[in-house]
Amino acid sequence: MLLFFGGSLYMSLRIRKRTENADGYMTGGGRIGFGISAASMTATWIWAASMYASATSGYTYGISGPIHYGLWGALMILLIYPFGRRIRRVAPKAHTIAEVMFARHGRSSQLMLAGSNVLGSIISLTSNLIAGGALISMLSPFTFGQGILAIGAGVLLYTLWSGFRASVLTDFAQVCAMLGAVIVIIPVIFFAAGGPSLFETGASNLTPQQADFFSSDAFFNQGAPYIAAVLAYAIGNQTIAQRLFAVREDLIKKTFVTATFGYGATIIGIGMLGVIALYAGITPVGGDVNNLIPQMAATYLSPLLLCVFFVMIIGSLSSTADADLTALSSIVMADIYGQNVAGKKRANPRTMVLIGRITMIVAMVAGLFFAGSQLNILDLLVFVGALWGALVFPVIASFYWNRVTNLAFSVSVVVALAAFLPVRFEWVELAGPVAVVSDVLSTIGIGVVLGLMAFGFFGKRVALIVATVATLASAPFTIGFLHTYPVLSGSLIAYAVSTIVCVGLTLPSRKADFDFDLIKQRTGDFDSVDTDELNTELLQLTETEKRLSAENERN
Repeated sequence: MLLFFGGSLYMSLRIRKRTENADGYMTGGGRIGFGISAASMTATWIWAASMYASATSGYTYGISGPIHYGLWGALMILLIYPFGRRIRRVAPKAHTIAEVMFARHGRSSQLMLAGSNVLGSIISLTSNLIAGGALISMLSPFTFGQGILAIGAGVLLYTLWSGFRASVLTDFAQVCAMLGAVIVIIPVIFFAAGGPSLFETGASNLTPQQADFFSSDAFFNQGAPYIAAVLAYAIGNQTIAQRLFAVREDLIKKTFVTATFGYGATIIGIGMLGVIALYAGITPVGGDVNNLIPQMAATYLSPLLLCVFFVMIIGSLSSTADADLTALSSIVMADIYGQNVAGKKRANPRTMVLIGRITMIVAMVAGLFFAGSQLNILDLLVFVGALWGALVFPVIASFYWNRVTNLAFSVSVVVALAAFLPVRFEWVELAGPVAVVSDVLSTIGIGVVLGLMAFGFFGKRVALIVATVATLASAPFTIGFLHTYPVLSGSLIAYAVSTIVCVGLTLPSRKADFDFDLIKQRTGDFDSVDTDELNTELLQLTETEKRLSAENERN
């Protein structure tokens, strides 16, 4: 741990500036290259919680569990680039999606996105600390509490200095270490547990659904909710948006396509540890599935490979934890202080950096506090994804449809959340007419999700066809059935209700069409130092050109 976090701190200190630039602290100035960006996106999304959750899915649902988890998670990254190119075109120098929503609509839509991301990043940070604490308590004499404290301090120490620039630079080193460890560790554990013969000797440990590659349990409980959450994470998550605003605009597609393959292969591979544990008949220590991965490592790996495994997990959780810290700091810097407290024209860049660092400290303390509860990681991820699901259609529509109003945006999100919560947490009994209404809305939600995916790649006409066909084709099978899966139903209802309400309030609106060029004027750099220096250089060049021109005329 000292070697890992010490090395990360050394890298951070090497790039530290005497006077930190506020925009660089949030997005690296929007000039990050392909290699660093792709590695950072891959490392950020290969977080310890996703590794643990993929293994949990494999242990719970069998061999199809990790495939459903990793495949749809990879699709989420792929879906970023078509929408991402539009977002960067509209707001080339923004720092957060919430900041763009402030320029597009106003304060209420901004605070909705900012608030959901504060909640999401703290939950993500908490999940990573839980994963690290479980690892350390399993493989060392330290307790769970001591483990999360050590990891929290290590991540905070190297991220605090240079913010986002430190995060992406250390991500590059961490993803190299992670991928190398995965290539070695998974085959070693597989053969140590019995190799190919394990699938014969351990088959009796599986239920028929777990043994079925096309398991309906795995699809409706794992795959389908993640398909529904794909767009939510792609559009609503600030850790992704931050990398979208940081990478050079011409490298967006290449960056996110590369990260798609890196994430999918790694997470599906890690999830197979859960499948191996299922076939081997292993029971998680203390009945806690969060202990499954470190338990497999402790059982089957030599001390040397345990060190390699430790680096893999610590690297994965650190890469996402520092991304959560930088996401939270950018939200507080840009959306709370920069837009709502000081105002964009009066915001002091040095004060912004100080606020960003204070935010990181407060966020880490909150994450350590919540990590003590040791919540189930899989449930946390599904819950946050569904929350962002209520924002997906209003956000996407706001970048393409110039008639969407602040009222339509805000009301649609609130109503969608009000419909989602009772279904997701089963506060109402899904029976009789309530079940029918739930199924109808969920079926519409299927059409919305698939239609939005098609819209990103193929445009509006194809999207409308796909949405209509998907809704009508699935209706005979889903109505009367889908309400038996409240997690999936809640997510789909959030999509459907937000879309219906947003469209319903937008169509009758008589307000003038919005000019998207205004977003470029209302967003941009907070720190004017670099701009002033550039303007001075341009002025000097202009004067030189005039002098040379005058001399040429005299000659």
